[in-house]
Amino acid sequence: MDFTLGPEIEDYRQRVRAFVDKHIIPLESDRDAYNRGENISDSRLQPLRVKARSEGLWCLQMPSERGGQGLSMVGMAACYEEMGRSIFGPVVFNCAAPDDGNMILLNKVGTVAQKDRWLQPIIDGEARSAIVMTEPHPGGGSDPAGMMRTTATRKGDKWIINGHKWFITGAETAAHLILVARTSDDPRRGLTAFFFHRDDPGWDIVRRIPIMGPEEHGGHCELKFDGLEIADENRLMGVGDGLKVAQIRLGTARLTHCMRWLGMARRALEIATHYVREREAFGSTLAEHEAVQWMLGEAAMDVQIGRLLTMHAAWKLDQGDFARKEVSMAKVLVADTLHKAIDTAIQLCGAKGYSKDTILEWMYRYARQARLVDGASEVHKMVLSRNLLQSGTDFWSWG
Repeated sequence: MDFTLGPEIEDYRQRVRAFVDKHIIPLESDRDAYNRGENISDSRLQPLRVKARSEGLWCLQMPSERGGQGLSMVGMAACYEEMGRSIFGPVVFNCAAPDDGNMILLNKVGTVAQKDRWLQPIIDGEARSAIVMTEPHPGGGSDPAGMMRTTATRKGDKWIINGHKWFITGAETAAHLILVARTSDDPRRGLTAFFFHRDDPGWDIVRRIPIMGPEEHGGHCELKFDGLEIADENRLMGVGDGLKVAQIRLGTARLTHCMRWLGMARRALEIATHYVREREAFGSTLAEHEAVQWMLGEAAMDVQIGRLLTMHAAWKLDQGDFARKEVSMAKVLVADTLHKAIDTAIQLCGAKGYSKDTILEWMYRYARQARLVDGASEVHKMVLSRNLLQSGTDFWSWG
């Protein structure tokens, strides 16, 4: 592939970077800009969203006819990385999880009527969303097809939902929710996906689960379903296509996570390099010490490897390939790199990095989830191993 960004993508990238530097990063040092989940407060977020929209930087991943910018996956990779340099960046441009993955999914597989009702308000910033899949033991987690216990039982032209879900990101503020539930015992086609609205009766948020790191808007919630009724017209794709829905959503969502994480990893090293250039010890700046150079060089190299894996996967998706192994490789490596880059930055900044005088400690707590969300690293390695065993030397094919 040609790694030169086209002029349109490069223009978007430069404008996103300038917006982040000028308008978003300065808010990180304002404690009043944070909400209870340690994310940007709505009072600060909404004016920035208006400004991003006015500058043509809104919803880069969505088609222009629905109010987005229509960027390719390669264009998204370049721009999401720039957004990710600020801890508040992606949500300002309406490119943050979980809305980002839900919008991409609905734009791919929703009917026109479903897009008008369920997708457009998310694009317009009028509604937030959540995808409702994960269950507590013994329910579905990494193996939803085999273990999901929440049921959808057909009754005429409606489906009755009963079950238990948890770690549902964004559920507390979501208006539009996508639910995956069991509709049969078929091992591959036993799940089906549905839409429902937060005002529909028959479900409750049990609690907002406390976590060690900062949260997306709406937290990570535990939900109970007791007779929620969903009209069949609010079924997403066909009966039995729930696993396919999940795979379509997670394929791109895993990669867009990587794009944003690479921006955060870069920002951590930006903070560290600025500090070591200024801080002196034993008669010279820290940047002049060989051990410091090794630490920075290794972390920078890992970030670049992650960028290449992510961009290659994005390029393959643009070619119409599922890019399953490429996405899995990027997900594993970038999750590790995010933690390593931030940990290196904290070590080089010393006590200042460990304190709240920088945002490194925020990043460090956030980074631990990267090896868990959208498939634990071990699951992705298992998928890669199966692919290698099936493909042999073709695992490394350039095709």
